[in-house]
Amino acid sequence: MEPRRFLTAARVLIGLAVASFFGTLLLWWLGSLPGHFIPEIGREVFGNISPPLQALFYVGVASFLAVTLYLFALRARNWERGSGEERTGRWAERLRSMGSGLAMKTLLRDRAAGLMHAMIYYGFIVLFLGTVTLEIDHLLPESLKFLEGNTYQAYSAILDLAALVFVVGILWAIIRRYGQRPWRLRLKTKAEDAWILLTLGMIGVSGIATEAARISMQDRPGYEVWSFVGYPLSYVFPQSVAAGWHRAFWIAHAAGFVAFLVLLPTTKLRHIFTSPANMFLAPKSRPKGAMKPIPNLMEASDLESIGASVVGEFTWKQLLDTDACTICGRCTSVCPANLTGKPLDPREIVLKLGEVAALTGVPKVSPPVGLDGGITVTADRVFERIQPEELWACTTCRACDEICPVGIEILDKILDMRRYLSLMESNFPAELGKSYVAMENQSNPWGLSQAARADWAKALGAEVRILGADGVDSAEYLYWVGCAGSFDDRNVKVTQSIARLLNEAGIDFAILGPKERCTGDPARRSGNEYLFQQLALMNIETLNDLGVEKVITQCPHCFNTLKNEYPQLGGDYEVLHHSQVLMSLVREGRLAAPGKGKRKITYHDPCYLGRHNDVFVAPRTVIASIGGVDLVEMDRSCNKALCCGAGGAQFWLEEQTGKKVGTERAGEAIGTGAEEVAVACPFCFIMIDDGVKELGRDVVVRDIAEILAEQVLSPETS
Repeated sequence: MEPRRFLTAARVLIGLAVASFFGTLLLWWLGSLPGHFIPEIGREVFGNISPPLQALFYVGVASFLAVTLYLFALRARNWERGSGEERTGRWAERLRSMGSGLAMKTLLRDRAAGLMHAMIYYGFIVLFLGTVTLEIDHLLPESLKFLEGNTYQAYSAILDLAALVFVVGILWAIIRRYGQRPWRLRLKTKAEDAWILLTLGMIGVSGIATEAARISMQDRPGYEVWSFVGYPLSYVFPQSVAAGWHRAFWIAHAAGFVAFLVLLPTTKLRHIFTSPANMFLAPKSRPKGAMKPIPNLMEASDLESIGASVVGEFTWKQLLDTDACTICGRCTSVCPANLTGKPLDPREIVLKLGEVAALTGVPKVSPPVGLDGGITVTADRVFERIQPEELWACTTCRACDEICPVGIEILDKILDMRRYLSLMESNFPAELGKSYVAMENQSNPWGLSQAARADWAKALGAEVRILGADGVDSAEYLYWVGCAGSFDDRNVKVTQSIARLLNEAGIDFAILGPKERCTGDPARRSGNEYLFQQLALMNIETLNDLGVEKVITQCPHCFNTLKNEYPQLGGDYEVLHHSQVLMSLVREGRLAAPGKGKRKITYHDPCYLGRHNDVFVAPRTVIASIGGVDLVEMDRSCNKALCCGAGGAQFWLEEQTGKKVGTERAGEAIGTGAEEVAVACPFCFIMIDDGVKELGRDVVVRDIAEILAEQVLSPETS
């Protein structure tokens, strides 16, 4: 769905609004003629409101509706500045995504905030539909009217309930924002927030008061007792003065609705429409763990720029994201970099891009939120507002994308800007430069000799075969060891455990040995797309030449890259993480771990296995299969798990600001009272193990394969 389709629809609606404006004027004129062409509208709608005031209401609403639609059309024109991106197909999934948003499922991840928003949203929707229904009923001929008798009584009760829920929701929002003041709201509370809440509150309160005055004016007919809010309140207005109060509240109600139409396109209230649209467009044509593909840089010769630095280099969907943002700050509240004092604030990334896009458009539109004093934007270059230090602090854990209630894709924006900084400006941390050189020259970021890649297997004798060497032409599975599993002392033991377990279960596997190169994940996540493609294409050529079809990986980063990103360059394989393979072997009874004694283990979810690929059950099944193990969860687990701090090439950088992310996560693991922390990623292993040691605690950190192998292969040692 391209923005131009929205523009076309908006223009049609603007035409209809303008037509209704002039149509209302015509009807008003006809109504002043003898015979009165306008049918009398029932007292339940207007009470004692004069026809000229009624007509003025219709004219005003039609006029402001046209203006509202026009301003939305300008915003859509601003989205068109972005580059193309396919967001069609998968309609059922899109409808489910939008439906989950409209049903408040994503908002209810924070129960209090979700319930509050649901009360306001659903209350408003029911009241709006009820008002439209009443209008339709009273414009119908007598023979077609349907709001009569029991139907009207039920209708009255439903609308009073909706009004009560709506007003309570507004009061709750006011107390939450200005009384409780949670930090993620306090940081971004602006004057427009007060205007939005006051306007919505005026609509709700004036609507109830209008109903109460009307009931009093009509001498409280018996059937109105079903208006269980308006009927008791009607006693506040003596019948002698009810008509005046009714007129005053009706005017206030109409003015509130017109003010709502003004606020709708000019404040964050626009998310009423843009957020559901954004959720409908959220499903991508690529797996969520994959970065946005770009052309083969080994062959492309006409690329003027790589990545994103100006508004036009972001996609139209990324620009729509900035208008869908509700500024709730949930992304910031789960960001490991932000939580440990780093300069990254995911919400600010979205808002700053939105500011640059809004203030450099032709014509300009209002930014996502009011700018702080002294901030100016003079060009459409995003680095006027976003500093490189913010981007380099990201661990690419995807927690911000996962928690966003309206489907904003923050990580894509950060990675696109990293691509530009790395390849177009060579503006990256010095430590990354060393890793780049190592990956380019030694094919691994450790900078160690490729000849040593299979040295870990020497301790296993002839148990491990190398594909393509010593007459080994094929194997059912290729075991992709990865750089950490080959060169890091702690993870070499994990590699050996996995190999022993595969042999114990009778799995036909082989490794690549010196022919295995880094998958390129650290290069790609840090923006060096050229180096990533260089490594990936060499690996793909090797795998295809050897006829590899199935791959077992030890590292979730290798798993994600091989599974989700190599297909972009022609490498299609069935890729399994070792936790998935071990789970299958345990369930099939090919590996049994009876265990001895009781012990408590907690499991840390790797970001690239969990949030990026939704693998949560497999590692827990492996741990739970060991007899005597009590698996305890950390407060933040599964898709809410805190990152270890190594992703996005952060493993190769020094954390010089704030607390170390790995230490923060290690503290959470220790807080469970577990004797052992289980991991399923070599980088998580290193980061959390270092964190535990820094905290000076006697807690063991091991991979699930080591824990299982200890029981399966040496049960007497348990």
